[in-house]
Amino acid sequence: MENGRKYLVGGAIVAVAVAGLGWTMFPRSETVSAGTQVKTEKAAGMLAVLPDRARLLGIKASPALPASEAPIADLPATISPPANARVAVTATLPGVVMRTMVVEGDSVQAGQPLAVVSSRDILTLGADLARANARLGVAQTSAARLSQLDKEGVIAGARADEARAVAMEARADVREKSRILSLVGGHGSSGTYTLTAPIAGRITRAKIQTGDPLDGTTAPYVIDANGRYEVVAQVPERLVGQIRPGMTVKLGALSGTVTSVGSTIDAMTRSASLKASLPAAPGVIAGATGNVTIFGPAPKGAVVLPAAAVVDTDGKSVVFVAVRGGYVQRRVTKGGAVDGQVLLLTGVSVGENVVTTGTSALKALAISK
Repeated sequence: MENGRKYLVGGAIVAVAVAGLGWTMFPRSETVSAGTQVKTEKAAGMLAVLPDRARLLGIKASPALPASEAPIADLPATISPPANARVAVTATLPGVVMRTMVVEGDSVQAGQPLAVVSSRDILTLGADLARANARLGVAQTSAARLSQLDKEGVIAGARADEARAVAMEARADVREKSRILSLVGGHGSSGTYTLTAPIAGRITRAKIQTGDPLDGTTAPYVIDANGRYEVVAQVPERLVGQIRPGMTVKLGALSGTVTSVGSTIDAMTRSASLKASLPAAPGVIAGATGNVTIFGPAPKGAVVLPAAAVVDTDGKSVVFVAVRGGYVQRRVTKGGAVDGQVLLLTGVSVGENVVTTGTSALKALAISK
């Protein structure tokens, strides 16, 4: 009996010892989970950066914004004025240029003087107008005198009527000669006339200098109307069905609208003609060439970020997304970049904070890690 009690106590001691040994040898389930979480974060490329250090490194993040449009194609294009938006200013009468007031590239308002031309024809018109005014004065005086004599019964009424008719004819002659001088901007006393801008716009051609002769048939100035330009480009055959009127077109930071896309494919170039409207802006000149970007609806879930947010690592495009305790490097798929903004098709969700400043510092940390 006593031996059995001893065996029972000894077994209990052994069981407690085994339990204690097992407790020390095997970790608790909570410890395993924490270790697994740390390994997962490291595997995801997390860079532990405290807020104070982030400020020192100049790291700043911005939320990813939803994208409404995505670039479809970049096309070489030519800028030209649309129909009825280009006006040639002709020299109405032959003469010699006395003074120029604008140069190529200047903006002008309707009626603004462009140049002063000395013309013998203006001197002739001025002299004719002076003679017509003199005849009018004589005719009016004669008509007034004869009308008075008619009232007094001294002369027949027919003579007074004839004098009034002569005065009316002289008045009409003066009005016509004055109208001609006014139409050409002429000044009879100086023998000069002024070329003026018929519309508001920009001087796109100015082939005129002081002292140049004008023969009356040349167009020394060409003016393109303000605020109206047209972009002409060729759309590759594979994109003809994707680009439609109403889509956005951009030339640098300037935005316009596609107005038409041709439905006929050119046999030689395998392309169709595209036209788009473009507002006027500094540097936009008719005849200039450049690349335009055509935009269509963005894919669902696409976001837009500053281009500086995307860096290349080992030939892959990545961004750094701000998370609790640091930043996670994430691979993305780009859909194009315009005006300092980049379109991301995958890798970032709307509203996520993505590093836009200080990416080089994070890239260096990621490489060293």
